Amino acid sequence: MRIIDLHCYPGTQEWIACQGPYVEALAKYWNRSWVGKSEDQVLKDFADAGVEAVLVALDLETTIATPPVTNESVHAMWKRHPKRIIQAWGAVEPAKGEIAILQARKAVQELGFIGFHFHPIMQHFAVNDRRHYPLFEEISALGAAVMIDVGTTGMGAGLPGGMGARIRHAHPSAIDDLAADFPKLKILMAHPGWPWVDEATAVALHKGNVYWEMSGWAPKYFPGNLKIDMRARLQDKVMFGSDYPSMPYERILREWGELGYKDEIMEKIFHKNAERILGL
Repeated sequence: MRIIDLHCYPGTQEWIACQGPYVEALAKYWNRSWVGKSEDQVLKDFADAGVEAVLVALDLETTIATPPVTNESVHAMWKRHPKRIIQAWGAVEPAKGEIAILQARKAVQELGFIGFHFHPIMQHFAVNDRRHYPLFEEISALGAAVMIDVGTTGMGAGLPGGMGARIRHAHPSAIDDLAADFPKLKILMAHPGWPWVDEATAVALHKGNVYWEMSGWAPKYFPGNLKIDMRARLQDKVMFGSDYPSMPYERILREWGELGYKDEIMEKIFHKNAERILGL
């Protein structure tokens, strides 16, 4: 069965360095070493798992002043390995204003990106903040999609004040507003959205332009109602993502199998919904 992984970070030392002061906290959060791999090792992980990866760029420059994993560097990695990496999400910082708009235009028109990933908690904004609507107007006009984290994050978890990050920025009500204000914009919620899983479910069901990928959690820990909804009323909305390298593929794929869904449901989650909705 084809597996499209919609949420893969490059996993290299450059990507680790971009996380700056959060590296140690993330290692504790995931209970594993948090170090970069070589590009060849990353590609081997994808190949061994049999996934087709969509890479995610990362830009936290305005909040923690680290060099970003740029759209250009992710594009270059994609083009070096086009049989295993099939697309990419760009990263733009809403706080950069006009610069972000120009970066978005280049990422779609020149680099061919499918869309953009936003990390509201770490980028210190909510996607329904009208000050940043010109950026979303541009993305919508470009015909690109957005993937937006919902729910809490391991970045800054356990640190005093969470390093200034506010988890409320990633509440699904912000997605609800954005979807209503930009009905032509395809929006993917990223991660199960805890502790607001029911609210995220309501938004996904109510807004026809909102979808959901379940990266960042071990499937056995998905909340009970979500496990039921993914094989029923959410089956045409849900897609697969891993949040690589957060957890080993062996565990993620094994636990998806242990959920006991029928093959026709898993085909939708693993590839058919992404093919239909994102044209992959």
